[in-house]
Amino acid sequence: MTLPETSSPAQLIVHPAWILPIIPRGEVLSEHSLVVRDGCISALLPTKEALQLAADQHVHLPSQVLMPGLVNAHGHSAMSLLRGVADDAPLLSWLRDHIWPLEAEFVSEQFVADGTELALAELLLGGATTLSDMYFYPDVTAQCVQAAGMRAQLVFPIIDVATAWARDSDGCLAKGLALRDDYRDHDLITIGFGIHATYSVSEPTLRKIATLTNELDAPMQIHLHETRGEVQSALEATGERPLELLARLGLLGPRSQCVHMTSLSREDIQQLVDSNSHVVHCPRSNMKLASGICPVHRLHEAGVNVALGTDGAASNNRLNMLAELQTAALLAKLERHEATALPAESALEMATLGGARALGLEDKTGSLEVGKAADMIALDLGRLQTQPINNIVSQIVYATSGTELTHSWVAGQCLVADGHPVTLNPAEIAERAAEWPEKFRAHQEYN
Repeated sequence: MTLPETSSPAQLIVHPAWILPIIPRGEVLSEHSLVVRDGCISALLPTKEALQLAADQHVHLPSQVLMPGLVNAHGHSAMSLLRGVADDAPLLSWLRDHIWPLEAEFVSEQFVADGTELALAELLLGGATTLSDMYFYPDVTAQCVQAAGMRAQLVFPIIDVATAWARDSDGCLAKGLALRDDYRDHDLITIGFGIHATYSVSEPTLRKIATLTNELDAPMQIHLHETRGEVQSALEATGERPLELLARLGLLGPRSQCVHMTSLSREDIQQLVDSNSHVVHCPRSNMKLASGICPVHRLHEAGVNVALGTDGAASNNRLNMLAELQTAALLAKLERHEATALPAESALEMATLGGARALGLEDKTGSLEVGKAADMIALDLGRLQTQPINNIVSQIVYATSGTELTHSWVAGQCLVADGHPVTLNPAEIAERAAEWPEKFRAHQEYN
């Protein structure tokens, strides 16, 4: 489990109480350390040997577990500024009567910058090192992500109606493709296509996107089968389920990421299997909006890769992947009335390697393997709520509260140290975020 050593010091050597690599599945290493060179994992070896190696930095974590950083496979970061707006409303009313009017009035480059930085800080402290984001002004989001040092897939939003960012779907595509060119060779940021939904993007536009994604081998993410009503409306209007439409147009494949997927027939699942498409499960958001439950157990049984996402803070209201994976594990058991429906190991894999696979990043992240990027987090299991430690994986999934993160690295660069963000300033971020509710209230009173 080592690459050939060089005479130069390692960049970083981490000495935790345990290492949870994800691959091999179920393995937990004790009295082992992880060596980082040039941003990548160069060795996993006994701590006694690692202590003898020269390194720029040795980090000792006596009560922590070191594991891959979590992958948030779907979100709308800037919507963090809308946290708590129109809570307890059904999905379509929430969107049409509250969220979309506020976005039409306030979305701007500054709105996106302030909301995205708030989201990135929360994601980091909740264990995420990689995120996928779909929102307006993705160029601003890219700048924020780059400054924070995180890994990201940014899918530029495509919708037929005019928005603050673009006049129509053609404008979305033109701006998005230009952004893709700008980040073509970036180490940490990938640009893809973000289709809002089949009910908000016309078939001619979907055909155009299918051609572009196939030509460019680019990722595509879409809100799909989010509710039973969405599927029923499509059937009544066209006689075709949304997933059938995508299949007919050539929009399903190994780079396709289908978000929500709460209403699935046996034929739908087979369509996902046949196309090697991925599903992104957003349990807390779907529960809050009463959208339905993604049938994770059935998808896993069929061999479909399932990732986890938080969705936006306006519909969750928390961007914490530790909380998300716990909810996913519990909800699956309730949906199936089976305690074995989604074991802790499977839930943790969804939040790490499953997310990396969905985003096409499994060669870089999602597990602690020699040769992969050193994207990793340390969780302190010495807290009262995680004692005693009978099972490491079980404690992470069922006993953590989302506050246990002490350290985070992306490509070997430290982003959180001793529980404090290194690349972001929480006080400044909170101060800017606090200015927005007054603007919203003034708008609502005026209208």
